[in-house]
Amino acid sequence: MNTGQALVVFSHLRWNCVYQRPQQILSRLARNRRVFFIEEPKEESSGIEARWDLSSPVSNVTVMVPRLPAGKFVPGFGHPKLKRMIRTGLAAAGCTKPIVWTDTPSAVRLLEEAKPAMTVYDCMDALHGLREQEEQLLHVADLVFAGGPSLFRAKRGRHPEVHCVPSSVDVAHFREGVRTQEEDAVQAKIPYPRFGYFGVIDERMEVDLIRGLAAARPDWQIVLVGPVVKIDPGILPQADNIHYMGQQDYHRLPSFVKGWNVCLMPCAMNEATKLLSPVQVLEYMAAGKPIVSTPIRDVVEPYGHVVHLADSPEEFLRACKSALADSYAQESIRILDGNQIVANTSWDQTVSFLEAHLHRKLKEKQEVAMPQRPEAAVLTSSVAGLSAA
Repeated sequence: MNTGQALVVFSHLRWNCVYQRPQQILSRLARNRRVFFIEEPKEESSGIEARWDLSSPVSNVTVMVPRLPAGKFVPGFGHPKLKRMIRTGLAAAGCTKPIVWTDTPSAVRLLEEAKPAMTVYDCMDALHGLREQEEQLLHVADLVFAGGPSLFRAKRGRHPEVHCVPSSVDVAHFREGVRTQEEDAVQAKIPYPRFGYFGVIDERMEVDLIRGLAAARPDWQIVLVGPVVKIDPGILPQADNIHYMGQQDYHRLPSFVKGWNVCLMPCAMNEATKLLSPVQVLEYMAAGKPIVSTPIRDVVEPYGHVVHLADSPEEFLRACKSALADSYAQESIRILDGNQIVANTSWDQTVSFLEAHLHRKLKEKQEVAMPQRPEAAVLTSSVAGLSAA
């Protein structure tokens, strides 16, 4: 039943790419409202008219991809035809006065085309080169949700309503999935021990750590699950013991994790990861696996007592050896600590928190916009006069 206000989302991510924060949150928000998920445009053949490519990956979610003709194609949300497309597309869908939600400042010039009842900025990452657009977005946003403690600290002084909403975890999906799913057939042919990573493979991954690990221990197998984006695949390390599995469906991830001895979080220590809060750490914990990570602040502060931390290739190698050699007692303590962490969070809890803020803010805006009755104005004036006397 659609009881909530429709949600129009502008995202720099593709719905059908890695299943992460937007899909986890929006699929749950869609349980009682329509969600229109507008992606960045894709280039169409020359001579073809601009059009919408529509799909519905889950109930109540409509993914809207602008298809724009080649020749004058503008990447991102900068194409001049987008304003009219959004107005007419949402009108055709019967979407009026929605909550507008964006995870990227690059869409700020388009938000008003949806005629929003309220505007939400879900700040998931530090998107560099968008400072001016982010300032504009912070000026018009009614609510700002920061996707981790570091992002919260960076944004809280720039807007009056910034709330820390870290990414969460579907514990049952990973815990039960590891227990019940058959291991991926291709991975099953790879020898042990296995060190695995799932997620996007991009500029935030420290590929030298992978290269050094593979070279130092050719008897160890490194399994990397996820699409390669925004980097030249030619820079990725190649070796007989490095296995690129490509993008896999979210529902099949446990079939890979169950066959890993150690899970990896090899984040680069640079500006791109300074405010990063990687969700995989919680997912690895839910699967009950030991984790080796670089010392990202949002990993060190909340999870440093559970995760093996290392920076350089030499330290990363030592940490992997240590994680692989955990005794039964060490493993039991780690699993207990990890279970306590993931027991305190879930995507359902996160969405309940978000729903409460959306409802509160909408009510506040409606009350401010409500015209005052004449008799109420007289009463207010009289009270003010008595107070002055």
